[in-house]
Amino acid sequence: MRRVALVTLVVDDYDEAIRFYTEALGFHLAEDTPRPDGSRWVVVEPDAGTTGTGLLLARAKGDDQGARTGDQTGGRVGFFLHTDDFDRDHARMTASGVTFLERPRHEPYGTVAVFQDLYGNRWDLLQPAG
Repeated sequence: MRRVALVTLVVDDYDEAIRFYTEALGFHLAEDTPRPDGSRWVVVEPDAGTTGTGLLLARAKGDDQGARTGDQTGGRVGFFLHTDDFDRDHARMTASGVTFLERPRHEPYGTVAVFQDLYGNRWDLLQPAG
């Protein structure tokens, strides 16, 4: 079996990113390991024990990486968070201060709304149809 295990997300600060993803989005902190160079290997996942893709939260090094924080996909939606209960997750995320850029809408493929993470990266919260 093959799968994409991790996707790197460039962040400004490990701890603020961990707080956002675990508290506001309800992700699970899967790993937070210090590395000899002073960096950390930080992985968050939507649900503990699943086989989905995790996020490697990587602190920006230098001006080039720092300039990409929050705009890794040129303003496009770059991340897709699927849910089995859109209303529950939308309400919890809104109450946690997550910024939604539109009202929920119903499309042939499901219920969806675009939100942004703490750095401005755009995400879809999506409950697939059917």
